[in-house]
Amino acid sequence: MKNYLNFENEVKELEAKIDALKDPYNREGISEVNTDEITLFEEKINKKLEKLYSNLNPWQTTQVARHEDRPKAKYFIDNLFEDFISLSGDRFYGEDNSVIAGFAKFENKSVLVIGQEKGENLEERLDRNFGMMRPEGYRKSVRLMELANKFNIPIITFIDTPGAYPGVGAEERGQAEAIAKSIESCLKLKVPNISIIIGEGGSGGAIALASASKVIMLQNAIYSVISPEGCATILWRDPKKTLEAAYAMKLTANELYQLNIVDEIIEEPIGGAHRDREKTLENTRNSIKKNLQQFKNLNEEEIILQRKNKFLQIGRGRGFSTKSETSNSLSLKKNNIEVLFDKIIINKKIIGGIILLIITILAVYIFNN
Repeated sequence: MKNYLNFENEVKELEAKIDALKDPYNREGISEVNTDEITLFEEKINKKLEKLYSNLNPWQTTQVARHEDRPKAKYFIDNLFEDFISLSGDRFYGEDNSVIAGFAKFENKSVLVIGQEKGENLEERLDRNFGMMRPEGYRKSVRLMELANKFNIPIITFIDTPGAYPGVGAEERGQAEAIAKSIESCLKLKVPNISIIIGEGGSGGAIALASASKVIMLQNAIYSVISPEGCATILWRDPKKTLEAAYAMKLTANELYQLNIVDEIIEEPIGGAHRDREKTLENTRNSIKKNLQQFKNLNEEEIILQRKNKFLQIGRGRGFSTKSETSNSLSLKKNNIEVLFDKIIINKKIIGGIILLIITILAVYIFNN
């Protein structure tokens, strides 16, 4: 059974008609399938989807990013990599099922793969804690990243979480410290790390693994400091103002790409990644291959410098400058009285200097005579 979003009602009706046409056993008995009519309806659906998905607002994009059928991290890991060996435990507390991590082969080369997994059904989602990692999950990731760094193995992470788990137990076990340590480890890596936001990139739960050499987003993914519902509740005290919040937060891939927060956008099939998983998989594979190739000839220092400059330049159109271009506009404006007062002070100094000069000349003249 397909799941539809609230703005896809027309598509739902058209696909229901196609399903009826494809079924030769209708109410009137066995009938011939009309392939021409089916083709016509399929063209209508494609046009409708193209129109809808080319004009998504930020809240609709958020709904697509959270779609139940959207491919999850486990799907990408199972289909993009070979010989995946899952590793567990943080060596401090226990295992966190919301993150899948291990070593694998990509294009016959060793990589470390880390994926935040939400789960495909209710039972899995409960087991995976809906992709919300606990401290032990971040500590496991840090342990494996340091291991990959030691053996010069590139790291690929798949980000899909509404945020780090905010429960009391997680806070007691040092959630904030674990996230901070994970960010620090990502930034200190001497190997390239590539983060791909495949669904939701929520708050510190996402950036803990997305402080990477390359940050890539699927076209209909989102990346934000808080959920639109949370933002609306804080700013307007009204969780229904999610659309206004989503617009203000600039959480879509295109907006973040323009702000240089993400480095690349992976194109999705018309209608979202869930409508053509194979095409999404192919586009993701090509992106990983291309970005790993870019780091092939860089040494350790160059990899660290690239990552450092990437994050230092966020929010700075041209990076650091030796002289501020806006220094004049930042100066305090003075009113007319203050300007006049300054002129009087300047004039007093000039007159005082002239008088002092005259007195000095007279003193020299009297002394010589």
